[in-house]
Amino acid sequence: MSSQANAERASSCVYVGTAGWTVPGAVADDFPGDGTHLERYARRFGCVEINSSFYKPHRPATYARWAASVPDDFRFAVKVPKEITHRLKLVDTTLPLERFLGEVAGLDAKRGPLLVQLPPSLTFEPHIAEAFFSCLRARFPGSVVCEPRHAGWFHAEAEDLLTNFQIARVAADPAPVPHAEDPGGWPGLVYYRLHGSPRTYYSSYPDEALQTLAQNLTAKSKQTPVWCIFDNTALGAATSNALKIALITRSGCLKKINR
Repeated sequence: MSSQANAERASSCVYVGTAGWTVPGAVADDFPGDGTHLERYARRFGCVEINSSFYKPHRPATYARWAASVPDDFRFAVKVPKEITHRLKLVDTTLPLERFLGEVAGLDAKRGPLLVQLPPSLTFEPHIAEAFFSCLRARFPGSVVCEPRHAGWFHAEAEDLLTNFQIARVAADPAPVPHAEDPGGWPGLVYYRLHGSPRTYYSSYPDEALQTLAQNLTAKSKQTPVWCIFDNTALGAATSNALKIALITRSGCLKKINR
C-alpha cells in the first residue's frame, strides 16, 4: 500500500463529512467567514465525498484547485464514474479508468478513498470482479471502498476477493440487502454512507440514531481509520447530521469555529 494509505491506517480520526460541500442556509451560521462553499465547509469538516465525478469528468486542474483551497489535513473521497461501474459494468474499463485516475491525481496528497458504487443489478461475477480490481490495483495503490447493492456481493467469495485486494466494503443505510449495513471486505478501513432513512436522500436521522452511530464509529476508530459520509442531501439534512456526529465523536477532523 502507499505511504498515504499507511498514514491513514495509523490515524484514529473519524472522518466525518457529506456528499458534496454545499452549505445549506439553515446551518450557514456554523460556517462563518468569506470564501467559496468548499473553503467554508473545510473550516468545519476534515473530509468530503465528491459525487459529481460519477456523472461527469473534471479536469486535473479543477481537482488541483479544490485541493489548494483546503487545509493540508483535509481529504477528498472521489466516486468512480458511472461509465465504469454502470455502463461498462466493470468490463473493458482500462481506458476510462486510466483517464479518471489521471484526473483525480490533481488532488495529490489530499486524495482519500476512491468509491466504487455498483448498480443493484450488477451480480457478483468472480472473474469480472477480479479482472477489474486487478486493473485498478495495478494503477492505484491507495484506499478504495466498494458499495455493492446486489445480494451476490455479500457472500464469502466476494468478501475474500475484496479483502485480497485491500478494498473495504461500504456500510450503507438504508441497507439494500441483508448485511449491507455492516462494514465488510478489507478491515483496514471502515466507510459508512448514510443515505437517509426512511426516505432515501431526504430524511434526517434522529438524535438517538446519531448517538448510537457515533458510539459505533468511535469504537471502530480505535482499530482502524473510519469515514462517515452523509448523503441525505436533498433537503440539507446531511450537513446538520454530520455536524452532530462530529461533535459527539469529538472528532479531530471537525474544526472549531473561528469567530
